[in-house]
Amino acid sequence: MDQTVHLNCQGATALIEIDNPPVNALSQSVRAGILDALSRAEADPAIEVIALMGRGKVFIAGADIREFGKPPKAPLLPDVIERLEQSEKAVIAILHGVALGGGLEVALGCHYRIALMDTRLGLPEVNLGLLPGAGGTQRLPRLTGLKTAAEWITQGKLVSSETALETGLIDQVTMASSPHEAALEVAEQVRKGAVTRRRTGALANPKADTESLDQLRQELDRNSPELFSPFRILEALEASCSLPLREGLKVERELFLQCMDSPQRAGLIHHFFASRAIGKVPGGEPVAEIEALILSGEHAIFEKLHDDPRVERVSASLPSIEVCLNSDSGASVPTTCHVQLIAEDAPINESRFAFSLIKIPDTHWLELIDHQAQPAVQQALINLLRKAGCKVLPSKGNSIYRSLQASLTGTENSRSSLEQAALQIVREGLCYRPDDLDVIAIEALGYPAHLGGPHFQASS
Repeated sequence: MDQTVHLNCQGATALIEIDNPPVNALSQSVRAGILDALSRAEADPAIEVIALMGRGKVFIAGADIREFGKPPKAPLLPDVIERLEQSEKAVIAILHGVALGGGLEVALGCHYRIALMDTRLGLPEVNLGLLPGAGGTQRLPRLTGLKTAAEWITQGKLVSSETALETGLIDQVTMASSPHEAALEVAEQVRKGAVTRRRTGALANPKADTESLDQLRQELDRNSPELFSPFRILEALEASCSLPLREGLKVERELFLQCMDSPQRAGLIHHFFASRAIGKVPGGEPVAEIEALILSGEHAIFEKLHDDPRVERVSASLPSIEVCLNSDSGASVPTTCHVQLIAEDAPINESRFAFSLIKIPDTHWLELIDHQAQPAVQQALINLLRKAGCKVLPSKGNSIYRSLQASLTGTENSRSSLEQAALQIVREGLCYRPDDLDVIAIEALGYPAHLGGPHFQASS
């Protein structure tokens, strides 16, 4: 197994570096590696300060999604954080890139937090139907106050390093060029007594703010009464005001497990994974690159593509494709790949064009329909459009979006109509994955995200 945590000692400073690309997710090996490195640093009499940081572009982006739905393996994250917090030596967290979810909870367990410029921090678990389950609802309000913590956690809000400093979440923002440089700088400040380390869990309980919590609860009742986890978050935060840390953590854990058992958690996590997979065409590898792009007619999409130098990139190792994106159905432009850009409500001419491209109204989504079973070409087009900032739904033969939209005409029960339409689209073979239907129904047609999508519901 590859080593995911490294311990490097420089003078009296121990650097614990997480190395689990691409986002330093808190896998079991990372959790175990942190504990092992911490124990070795604590046992070394020459070490005075321990700095925890991430290699690569981020500190820690959260839990390891590969472990979702599987039985948890020791050490559990709350136990790792407690060990960090109880260390007799100063433990500082060096944040850069992002510190999200469990990553931020790890930082909350450290005695001092310093962030590089442009770092983003947050506890977005509510977006997956969960609440922070490793102390986030108990430690964050001890630093920021109850109202701020409640707003951030119930909204899954991400904040800048500057906002984090203003609210007390972190102790310092540094202009250092790297986490390594920042770690050595703040370690020296700790040794000189220039900064004061503190255990977050030992701080006073946040002041009870019944008015703010009641206001948030009323907003949730108005805007999303069907959701489960935001209300459990408020319960956990209420516990932080009156209970000692250990007791508050027990309440948080119980509420976290309730969220884990909720059908909404299953639906939101399904949507999370489906959103990551969309745009990958089966059989589309190895992918050719677009060699030449011809823009015929006028279309809003052209604004994103026309001046992008990446459009006309040639790969020496992959075959190339010449593409025409054509919004003029009467034009005649000879190319190896002809794509028709379809105006809203215009017919699809699948006999003449290799592909059709539809702009889905009021969204950032496009649908790219393959009429001639050319998966490698379709994937190349998707890659090109995604690099230009577009979200792309791939389909084959006919439009998934239009089929779903048509099912809503003249119906009162939109959810049921979308669910039946999704089953029919799968039977007709228009989609590559049923999950793609779920994503586009949620993001373009208003199907509730916490239900996972129409096909997810209809087939559950």
